[in-house]
Amino acid sequence: MSEDSEIDYSKWELASTKKMVSFSLGHLILGGSAGFFSTIIFYYYEVEVGLPVILLGIGFMIFAVWNMVNDPILGYLTDKPFRWTKKYGMRFPWITASAIPMIICWVLLFLSPEASPSNVWIVFWYFVIISCLLDTFSSLFSLHLNAGYTTHFRTEPERNKASLIINIVPRVLGMPLFFIIFIIVEYGNRASYILSAVICNIILVFVFILFIPGIRETEEMKERFIRGFENKERESFLKSMKLAFHQKSFKVSFYVFIFMTLGGILYTTSHIYFIKDILKLPLYYGIFPTLAGFIGILLFLPFWAIVLQKIGHVKTMEVGLFLIGVGFIPILWMTTLFEATFYAFLGGVFSGGFFIALGPVAADVNDEFTITNEVHQEGTLAGISTFFFRLCFIFQAFIFAIIHIITGYNTDPKGVQTPLAIWGIRVHMGLIPSLLAFLSFLVMYLWYDLKGEKQLALKGKLKELGL
Repeated sequence: MSEDSEIDYSKWELASTKKMVSFSLGHLILGGSAGFFSTIIFYYYEVEVGLPVILLGIGFMIFAVWNMVNDPILGYLTDKPFRWTKKYGMRFPWITASAIPMIICWVLLFLSPEASPSNVWIVFWYFVIISCLLDTFSSLFSLHLNAGYTTHFRTEPERNKASLIINIVPRVLGMPLFFIIFIIVEYGNRASYILSAVICNIILVFVFILFIPGIRETEEMKERFIRGFENKERESFLKSMKLAFHQKSFKVSFYVFIFMTLGGILYTTSHIYFIKDILKLPLYYGIFPTLAGFIGILLFLPFWAIVLQKIGHVKTMEVGLFLIGVGFIPILWMTTLFEATFYAFLGGVFSGGFFIALGPVAADVNDEFTITNEVHQEGTLAGISTFFFRLCFIFQAFIFAIIHIITGYNTDPKGVQTPLAIWGIRVHMGLIPSLLAFLSFLVMYLWYDLKGEKQLALKGKLKELGL
């Protein structure tokens, strides 16, 4: 049975299914913007705008550093009551204030002037400034959206149900955005990129309107936020970080999320190498394994929801982590598109256990921090985690560089890779992510202690403290 099944929730303020669906649309807004950025923007500025790749690389490094730094700072600075908190809420104002500027900045990225010897620095600084503004608004949006999961959905039944909805609704509704990009965009036609960005973001504006009820905070929630800060003086950011890493559940979950984030980035970034150099196919064939993975997740999320109810979210995550480790292994030998598509489907099935348990586990960790320190600081914790997650992009680049140098990867777009270079691709796409998943399973299984009676006691203590 679920660890939380014996608690009486009759006096709790419970969220409706309608609210959960509305709340999940925030992840569609965030995923639509972030997915477009990571998928196409580097190519757009290098090939379509004509910004020299060295300058573009430096611009991305500046963006990455800003990305790392601004998350914890914004999380800490905005994770407290303001004059408007009692009237509008703690998370709601930041999310609503950042959503539209985030969407506008996304369109502005595509409106850069053409790069030429006379204005190349103008284009460079245009990219840096707009991308950093985009990240600032995206960070405000994502920090308070992720922190809001803990405070909007407080009981385990709510969190389990909301996690299922959040994993299904944005994925299903996000597919049309995915197809819009690839149907409209034409190589060599900048107007097609701009048109696709405008259409996608007009859709996201309407999604945002539907999202507002899901993130709006009740009077009871506002009182809980304010009460915690009235009863206890707020710690400094560095002190909050120190307290977080003294909490065993935070440390364990932090390592698991870091390992899985790095494994996911390695796997995703390796796709283009795998399709080009191993399958020897045009890139658009990658839609088949990608779609298969999506279908695998979607079809089996209801199954994982049942598992979650039966054995609890901690055990579900452990099972999911182990299966993900198994799912990466076939990359070491697959050579055909059929194999890639089939194993991508299995990988989607296996990963559902991890994804559906991710929100409830993170929420429990936040609850324990709130109880220990008697104040809500979910945004600060999200900022701390995000700061370190950004290091995964640096680790990914380092791993790729080392492996490609050792294996002699041929950077000629028309070049043929040696067997050793092929193995290098298999290592950074399959072997390392598999080992990271197994390591995550061991860390979670051996050291995560927020389960059983300790996890059961969280809700009672929150109720007792009025938080």
